[in-house]
Amino acid sequence: MLRAKKSQEPKCNVLITGVSTGIGFGAAKEFLDHGFRVFGSVRNKMDAERIKEDLGHNFTAVIFDVCDSEAINGAARQVEELLDGETLHGLVNSAGIAVSGPLMHIEPDEFSRQLEINVTGVLRVIQAFLPLMGAKIGFEGRPGRIVNVSSVSGRIAFPFIGPYTASKHALEALSDALRRELMLYNIDVVVIEPGNTDTPIWEKAKQRPDYRDTDYAGIINLLRESLIDQPKDALLDVKEVSRIIRLAVSLPDPKSRYLILKRKFMGWYLPRILPDRWLDRIIAKRLGMI
Repeated sequence: MLRAKKSQEPKCNVLITGVSTGIGFGAAKEFLDHGFRVFGSVRNKMDAERIKEDLGHNFTAVIFDVCDSEAINGAARQVEELLDGETLHGLVNSAGIAVSGPLMHIEPDEFSRQLEINVTGVLRVIQAFLPLMGAKIGFEGRPGRIVNVSSVSGRIAFPFIGPYTASKHALEALSDALRRELMLYNIDVVVIEPGNTDTPIWEKAKQRPDYRDTDYAGIINLLRESLIDQPKDALLDVKEVSRIIRLAVSLPDPKSRYLILKRKFMGWYLPRILPDRWLDRIIAKRLGMI
């Protein structure tokens, strides 16, 4: 269990993307509950007003879509003005979507949209806010830290969520490369790898096309039913994921990655030690494909 003493947690400025729901909202609340000042991105004014009412006076909403470079750069200027010379100590990239379906039939535009939001959008945000985190030679003070919210799917490729899995694999690689590049400025990059979490992202995934005119229709329906019937106690609590995110920002010497998973043997260790062909057959058999 990851723990940190209160004295180890400086009260700092943090920006979190995608705070309207899910992990982003949970993380914003977690940081605020521990005395941090939080800037959170939402995509429209209505969400900004709603979240501000929920989270209180130490929260400031900034409005941008992670696909809109102009809006992101405008938000960076807004945050810089509000910081008034202070450093942005944490940048948590939580915004994302999940596109599901068989890769044989996914629309290429949908696949591109998945990567645009979950990967290129993260890069846009990082580039815009790095100057506020101490990304310059001769910077004095404690540099900022980037936390990218990935997934177990970033290390293990599951079928029928290929676009999402591809985006998280890419995010893992981006994070590793960035962590090594930013050593020049002592800016660290930490990856959070949760398993299935109790958030709306998978509710939205259930509403995807059922591919009824394809050979995968029966399998897709089976997977959809398993998502609907999934017991709540099989899902991670957003509060636990949010707590790890906070500690990833505030611990003096964090790990490069934090795996958060309930059934680690079946969901992590076994798939990673089995030969690929064995795992292929196990998955195919469970889905009734062989």
